[in-house]
Amino acid sequence: MKPFPIVIASVLLLSACGKSSAPPAATDSVESLAADPARLKEVQRRCKENRAQVGEATCIAASEATRKRFMGDAKAKYTPKD
Repeated sequence: MKPFPIVIASVLLLSACGKSSAPPAATDSVESLAADPARLKEVQRRCKENRAQVGEATCIAASEATRKRFMGDAKAKYTPKD
């Protein structure tokens, strides 16, 4: 009966080793991507190549970061003079 706990512990240990952690792209936020143009370009490239693998949320964050970098913070209003 003593080998049984060892076998169970070994199975649990080996099954936990096979799990991979989340990709680093999961931590990308709009602010972090907007602040790092090189990372933004890399995420945009990966989204273009395989959007399903990168993740919809990450690709949307990259799009928002691009918009934020292009349009700015939207605090200054543009008022054309007639």
